[in-house]
Amino acid sequence: MSDTSAAAQPAASACACGSGLPDDRCCALDWSAAPAAPQPVPEFDAAQLAARAGDIAVAERIVLSVLMRLPRHIGALDLLYQIRFAQQKLPAAEALLARIVRLDPNNLLATQALAQLMFERGALAEAEHHARNAVRLAPTDPRSHNLMGMIMTEANRPQIGEYHYRRVLELSGRRDAIVLANLAWNLKNQGRIEESRRLYAESVTLAPDIYQTLYGWARMEETDRNFARAGELLDAAERVAPTNSNTRLARAILHGRTRDYDKAIAILDDIEQRRDGGGLGPAEWTEKGLLLDKMGRFDDAFAAFREGKRTLRELTGLSYLADEAGSLAARLRSFFIGGRLQILPRAATRTDVAQPIFIVGFPRSGTTMVEQTLSAHPKITAGDELPIINEITALMPRMLGSPLAYPEALADLWLGDQVEGLDNLRDYYLQRARQLGVIRKGAQWFTDKMPLNETHLGLIGLIFPKAPIIHLQRHPLDVVLSVYSNHLTHGYYCAYDLESIARHYVLITDLVQHYLSQMQLRYHAVRYEDIIADQETEVRRMFAFIGLPFDRRCLSFHENRRYARTASYAQVTERLYDRSRFRYRPYLKHLAPVIPILEPAILRLGYEI
Repeated sequence: MSDTSAAAQPAASACACGSGLPDDRCCALDWSAAPAAPQPVPEFDAAQLAARAGDIAVAERIVLSVLMRLPRHIGALDLLYQIRFAQQKLPAAEALLARIVRLDPNNLLATQALAQLMFERGALAEAEHHARNAVRLAPTDPRSHNLMGMIMTEANRPQIGEYHYRRVLELSGRRDAIVLANLAWNLKNQGRIEESRRLYAESVTLAPDIYQTLYGWARMEETDRNFARAGELLDAAERVAPTNSNTRLARAILHGRTRDYDKAIAILDDIEQRRDGGGLGPAEWTEKGLLLDKMGRFDDAFAAFREGKRTLRELTGLSYLADEAGSLAARLRSFFIGGRLQILPRAATRTDVAQPIFIVGFPRSGTTMVEQTLSAHPKITAGDELPIINEITALMPRMLGSPLAYPEALADLWLGDQVEGLDNLRDYYLQRARQLGVIRKGAQWFTDKMPLNETHLGLIGLIFPKAPIIHLQRHPLDVVLSVYSNHLTHGYYCAYDLESIARHYVLITDLVQHYLSQMQLRYHAVRYEDIIADQETEVRRMFAFIGLPFDRRCLSFHENRRYARTASYAQVTERLYDRSRFRYRPYLKHLAPVIPILEPAILRLGYEI
């Protein structure tokens, strides 16, 4: 069907994106049809004139008519995008931009605008794809680099984000206050607090009344435990934007850090009342639930967590990608079997560079606490959540010259031209670790605590056969409850629902058991509860397993001033406490639906309900 034959077709329903076009002229467009030949479109010229004259209704009516006949008319698509964006109909604006970019991949402005909209929606992977294209199209355009800086920082790859922010400053040739503030937030996420503080001060000197700068600086000081200074900066932010609810949420978090829970709850209740029935957002519901939990109001806390998840699903449209998760786990179990593993090579161990310690475990199992403990040792650098193993799984087919995907691409290691393939993967990992700044002079080891790295224990065992793997285990009901009470994206979005958290937990736990039954790993399991009960004994065991002498400073992990870039950043600044051990007990009736799912894992790990 050509673009000009719409009149011969049955009437279609309105497109769900809200563009105002029927779906077969919009998001369900038949791209296999040949486009109409270029031709003058006088109506479009009239639409442009109407838009310039401020007669948006007339412009909209004409441009919709043009797109009914010529749905690939880029000029008409762009004008309708501008109208829908001005009306804040963002799904429609994004859909129209996506069509423009598909029709004209070299359209820089549309590519940048599409990346920006996707970033603001939280679709980081899609935003990154278009931001990368924007840099390819315009490598000297500051806006393209700024988009990459924002997206990489938000995607927890701050070192890459830092590079792009610094390119913005270099290319623009000036110290822009907003870019400096963005770079300051990035450095805060890397734990480079003093550098971050200096940049915030410079930014505020240049532009003292930018709300986001003052707000970000306040959040940085809160993470660095400078609560009084954080409060002063929130005061300044509130003077700039008195009605911004982010300020009040930050105050609630600050009161929570100083244990003034009643005052924190009162602030959140005030936010809800001011919204005239609009309710709290996901972050606000979650913060309220955490506060209520600390106050012992467990039923109210669980209700808040439930509302947080509900609003998050509504806001993002995301849910657990069960089929994708299950398919990968099945393929990993099928590939990593004893017979195959016996004839697969192993990478050699390099002695010229610090080596990784893999701290693995389901999110909220205690991995951050262990990383803080180990990195207090002078011979260990904290690497935090390194994305490198996941990068290797994506890059492996190209690096091994294989037509197969991971893990099947590892079969190419039997070919003569890939006998050193694992060494190349090892070197890629170590080079990326160096680029990310985690290999410190004088350190023998660095940590990698990317959540759910245990999914790839088989790959880790091939690339680093002598690397220590410390697996944190915690009562499964405690893990599921803690994930439910936080917003996490790891694990195929399993954290968006209570049952999906439990199902993914079982999926990964079963996969770990499979690896342990099929291959030799340098593996040490440690229970969160045992660390709480006898910290020194368990810490000594971990250092003996690694092969380093015990250092008593590691028992005071709360004095480790590095910033942990996880949801546990506040907890690990406190002395060891036991109030999170068996935290699930007051919530048993709420967790009842997932107990049958988790019970086999609970019993296998030696826990009880």
